[in-house]
Amino acid sequence: MDNVIVAENLTLGYNHNETIINQANFSITAGSFVFITGASGSGKSTLLKSIYGALQPQQGSLITGGVEMRGISPKKLNFLRRHIGIVFQDYKLVKEWTIEKNVMLPLIIAGFTKDICESQVDKLLGHVKLSHQAGKYPMELSGGEQQRVAMARALAHNPILILADEPTGNLDDYSSQVIWNLLEGANQQLKTTVVVVTHHIPAHMSVDYKHFHIEYGNVYEVT
Repeated sequence: MDNVIVAENLTLGYNHNETIINQANFSITAGSFVFITGASGSGKSTLLKSIYGALQPQQGSLITGGVEMRGISPKKLNFLRRHIGIVFQDYKLVKEWTIEKNVMLPLIIAGFTKDICESQVDKLLGHVKLSHQAGKYPMELSGGEQQRVAMARALAHNPILILADEPTGNLDDYSSQVIWNLLEGANQQLKTTVVVVTHHIPAHMSVDYKHFHIEYGNVYEVT
């Protein structure tokens, strides 16, 4: 199978005096489920940011979805992100929009018709057990419910890659289980590549997964 992410001598940092990830070499196969672990401040979120283009490599090469991220143009980055679903720990929902419209956002950007948007959103809100909250606004929902909305939004446009940064870090057990079930389902049923940054890998995972760990700027696979 093809690799959806390839890093070669990848070096990352927020300024030239600081190296957070040092000459990393790894690849992630299309359709795989991957965990990235490490202590707080080790560079997990930094690495995830580079994969979706929020931080460009200082040195080396990083290819996401066949696209070189170093020096990527805004136009090409926008196109790439149409094929990526991102789940942040702090949700990043649009507070002025209803739950339904938040989930619809990637479909609106992609130019789908109103009928397709509404049909897909109805299905996804059902998956995350929030159909009854469609007309509410994010601040009217609990943190767990907001993260489930964010998860539905990430899945809305059937991405080839889902990136999740501590997606269950602040959630109750019920919402956490809903999120893990959705991530596993996307991986197993849709063959979506899933990359999750987390402090702890759940003990109940039903999918085969790869595990990369970051320590002192080095990225290595745990076998």
